[in-house]
Amino acid sequence: MSTATTTPDEQLEPRRNRVQAGAEWVIDRPLIMLSVILVLLLIASEIVSPGYLSDNRMGTILQFAAPLAFLSAGQTLVMLTAGIDLSVAATATAAAYIMAGQASRGTTTAVAIAILVGLVVGLVNGIGVGVFRVNPLIMTLGMASIVSGYLTVSAQSFVTGVPLVPDFVRELAVGNLIGVAIPKSLLVWVPVAALILLGLRYSGFGRMLYAVGDNPIACRLAGVRVWQVLLVTYVLCSILSAIGGVLYVGVINAADLQLVSPYLLPSVAAVVIGGTSIFGGIGGYSGTILGVIILVVLDSLLTLLDASQAYKQIIYGLIILGLAWLYATSTKRV
Repeated sequence: MSTATTTPDEQLEPRRNRVQAGAEWVIDRPLIMLSVILVLLLIASEIVSPGYLSDNRMGTILQFAAPLAFLSAGQTLVMLTAGIDLSVAATATAAAYIMAGQASRGTTTAVAIAILVGLVVGLVNGIGVGVFRVNPLIMTLGMASIVSGYLTVSAQSFVTGVPLVPDFVRELAVGNLIGVAIPKSLLVWVPVAALILLGLRYSGFGRMLYAVGDNPIACRLAGVRVWQVLLVTYVLCSILSAIGGVLYVGVINAADLQLVSPYLLPSVAAVVIGGTSIFGGIGGYSGTILGVIILVVLDSLLTLLDASQAYKQIIYGLIILGLAWLYATSTKRV
């Protein structure tokens, strides 16, 4: 009578299946998991700093979340097409700095110039990625370097008078609607968020974003002008980044040449945390919104713990790598 023996790989198979099943459960329910993580972070913050959960602190969280939410909104659209935009921080910084430098011309003109900066950068990125099919990482990384370098060497040419943040922008960024918990920046963030959420769900352009991210070759064979979809996507990303830069300089109330640089990695982390696939075709902005708030609360908690900016960057990187591994595990076929 013979007995069956199992190999080490066969013994590990049930464990692998359980890990994969758990990963798939997390991926399939991102909003539930993100809500739980956010609540745990808020509880931890309250323990570290009693009184943390006050109206004033909640208002501050939303004030800092709004600029990051705009950068991450553009990043979400781009990542749905299986791309990435590493120029969002440079674009936001350039828009904010130039707006402050042009403030003497009037608030409307200064803000319009800031949006124009985003439009130009987005057009260049979109043409490079969509028309000439340059790898998005290479294209946007190069564009980020060009924008930052040009802004540095030509900073004085963008300044007419004393650089300052217009009162309207400052009030929009840090003013309050109701008490101290509801900032005025929600007047901009909420409509834009609703437009993105509805657009991704119900518009033809939203469906094309998912289709291009899932299978661009099939889209081309079906007659979809993929280059046009990519061009519009990168333009929207840069314009959203410019708006985020305008809000951020309003929060900080001072413009410099590295203003929004710390938001580059969080803009990617928020999208990945929110459940948008780095391979394109899966995800949405609702998860990104929760990812943004989680990162702002996490940043606040780390500040309470006296963590340096370097440690924060390490944590953001670990989050991205961990979630990328989680996604890869959930989609692995054995």
